[in-house]
Amino acid sequence: MARPINKNSKNKKLSRDHSKHKRSDKLTLAVIPCYNEEITIGSIVIRTARYVDNVLVVDDGSIDDTARTAKQAGAIVISHKDNKGKSSGIKTGFRYALNNGYDYVVTIDGDGQHNPNEIPALLKNVVNSGNDISIGLRCGDTTEMPKWRRVGKRVLDYVTSFANGGYVTDSQCGFRAFNKKAVKSLLPRLNGGGFNAESEELIKAHDLGLKIVSTKVACKYKNLDTSTKNPASHALSVLKYVVYLVAERRPLLFIGIPGFVLIIIGLIMGIYTLQRYNQTGMFPILQAILISIFLVLGTLAVFIGLVLNVLPNIIKRLYDGELQDNYHFI
Repeated sequence: MARPINKNSKNKKLSRDHSKHKRSDKLTLAVIPCYNEEITIGSIVIRTARYVDNVLVVDDGSIDDTARTAKQAGAIVISHKDNKGKSSGIKTGFRYALNNGYDYVVTIDGDGQHNPNEIPALLKNVVNSGNDISIGLRCGDTTEMPKWRRVGKRVLDYVTSFANGGYVTDSQCGFRAFNKKAVKSLLPRLNGGGFNAESEELIKAHDLGLKIVSTKVACKYKNLDTSTKNPASHALSVLKYVVYLVAERRPLLFIGIPGFVLIIIGLIMGIYTLQRYNQTGMFPILQAILISIFLVLGTLAVFIGLVLNVLPNIIKRLYDGELQDNYHFI
């Protein structure tokens, strides 16, 4: 005999399922890239799950129980076989979000420095606001950042701002919210590794014309010893990436201007050397060789900077012309 269906119980189940969407019909995914964070990851997953539809932990080759702890806390877990760096973890999270129809993505670190209770504030600045990315701005009395970290953060902020052509208030905060447009645009353009993910996101977002807004957030550092980030290696990684990016995108600025400075120094030294020669009748050979090196290197640097600055435009025109020829041929 078939068991009768209780319509009321079915409606209650649907109601419970529907209640999982905490804000609207738009789906939100929290992405937590982490490496060896078994101590804090469980608490972060549970607290984050209150404000999003699902939590995805990207275990970047951890050798502890990070993945198992995250699963027990209720997270979806994707594990990398090897440690590929934070940028790779972010890309994995973005790819999962797009493949599974999420409308918003929140990224939060797994070491406990960010407060998941502030997720609604981050999301508020990208949900129906005209903004594409909301980045956490660590400031105020609730920020426990040591002074030496503040100095390092400010340096990296200026370096990142120099690379993307606009001022950035907190370029290294990993607590961010993205709409689908930003996720879809950034995913194929993120190429970095290590801990330069935050700077790369902002630089590429600026290139894409995405709208970025800052949201004040707290930051915990006291009694926080679980972070796998080495501040010195973090800073060097970001600086290395930004220098490479500036050299690639602005060769005239990065190569040409230093070359021009070398030429000026060589000319000044040359004038001074000629004056000494007129006064003493002695010609300093070593100084003349040094002047020649400065002038040759400076001229070569300016020439290379000009070529690298013009070459991409020439290639682009040739490529566009080839496409047009193919189009007319068809």
